[in-house]
Amino acid sequence: MAERAPRRRARGGGGAARRAERSAINFETAKYIERNIPNFEVLDDAALEVIEANAETVLAEIGVNFVDNPAALQRWRDAGAEVDGERVRIPRGLARELCKTAPSSFTQHARNPEKSVVIGGKNLVLAPVYGPPFVRDAKGGRRYATLDDFQKFVKLGYMSKWLHHSGGTVCEPTDVPVNKRHLDMMLAHMTLSDKPFMGSVTEPSRAQDSVEMCEILFGKEFVRDNTVMTSLININSPMTFDDVMMGALEVYAKHNQACIVSPFIVGGAMAPVSVAGTLTQVLAEVLAGVAYSQLIRPGAPVIFGAFVSSIDMNSGAPTFGTPEASLVTYGAGQLARRLNLPFRSAGSFCGSKLPDAQAAYETANSLNMGLMAGVNFMLHSCGWLEGGLVADFEKFVMDADQLGALHGLAKGVSVDENAQALDAIREVGPGGHYLGCAHTQKNFKTAFWKSEVLDYKPFETWEEEGARDTYALASGRVDTLLNNYQAPPLDAEIKAALETYVAEKKASMPDAFS
Repeated sequence: MAERAPRRRARGGGGAARRAERSAINFETAKYIERNIPNFEVLDDAALEVIEANAETVLAEIGVNFVDNPAALQRWRDAGAEVDGERVRIPRGLARELCKTAPSSFTQHARNPEKSVVIGGKNLVLAPVYGPPFVRDAKGGRRYATLDDFQKFVKLGYMSKWLHHSGGTVCEPTDVPVNKRHLDMMLAHMTLSDKPFMGSVTEPSRAQDSVEMCEILFGKEFVRDNTVMTSLININSPMTFDDVMMGALEVYAKHNQACIVSPFIVGGAMAPVSVAGTLTQVLAEVLAGVAYSQLIRPGAPVIFGAFVSSIDMNSGAPTFGTPEASLVTYGAGQLARRLNLPFRSAGSFCGSKLPDAQAAYETANSLNMGLMAGVNFMLHSCGWLEGGLVADFEKFVMDADQLGALHGLAKGVSVDENAQALDAIREVGPGGHYLGCAHTQKNFKTAFWKSEVLDYKPFETWEEEGARDTYALASGRVDTLLNNYQAPPLDAEIKAALETYVAEKKASMPDAFS
């Protein structure tokens, strides 16, 4: 067996400089995705018209419930709906007509203007996991989330190149009282990151606190005239709008802040088992929710949401990355575009308990589905584990890394003179190779997306470096990013004013943990 040739001693300069450049911590944030590829559509016009007609039947004949909210019932009466107790029946065409005042796209401003995002059109904005009460990492395993965990996730989101948005409740800081934790979460998003963020929705007064904190951060006039928050308003599917979520929507719509009106669909539990039946219910719920936002303030920005999973008929557990969920998501995207509304769906969904092969398969299916479905705002795009019960640090950086592949795919295929590469084909000719040709040298830095987590080294090098699997590599990247974190600059007076607001609000009420 031939001996391996001795390695050449590395020279100073070029090679070492390039290696240092590749290993340096990168604080760059990529611009939100602008698709140059077509959306994948599964329904023809006839099928869409059937679903739209059936959704109107649901609204007019079955109706939706607005519970514990007399003011909402009166608004619907005044608009021409039939109100019977808490049941609202909306005449055919009324909800669709009200939805027409909602914008087809809008800008959510970040405190760093370079990181503001446009939600709608052909754009895709990526935001992290939202809502888990538990966290997991390689060192501590699965445990209840704390404020320290929350702050670390915000830092990781800030440092993730392909993530455009800081998100909202990245995990629930269970060591902080329920009635006060929204203040700490908002403060973390505002001070530890300069990306756009989401407001609190767990109680209408907390939505108002979010608005007031934004007025400190951005200025009252700026908040009055611009959208600086996007917030998640879940519908209690099937067809129930509770006073807490609607109260938060009322606050945000009144202040011209964006809301995602999102049915919470687990097929077979909260919606029919069929794709067409689920789409009918989703559309009916969205029409009612978006229309209600426009009753509060015509022109308030709103997003057509659809959180979609199916169910394991043996255990009752939600399942993710399934073909049925994909079909619903593709169809919902078509319905959203026919309403001329931005679309929210998909994410790094999986039911796995660990960042393992199941998590990878299901997540890849869900992320790619979102890109192809024409999603404009993708919540849960990184960090989701165990059906949304867990925010996982290692999976956060794995998923955030893979979001770069979505950016690459969304670019589509260029056919400009450089992309045609005829000069390279002429230079190399038959039997040659392209590694050293002028075209490769000119384009090699930007030609291919490159993972910052996955390992592509030869076996021998990989083995010498500890034979680390992806989980171990991700754990190392979490440590590297957090160790190199530097807070984005923020005016000292604004920071102090935010901290004072939080301290005074907390002092004004006793702790409550329910």
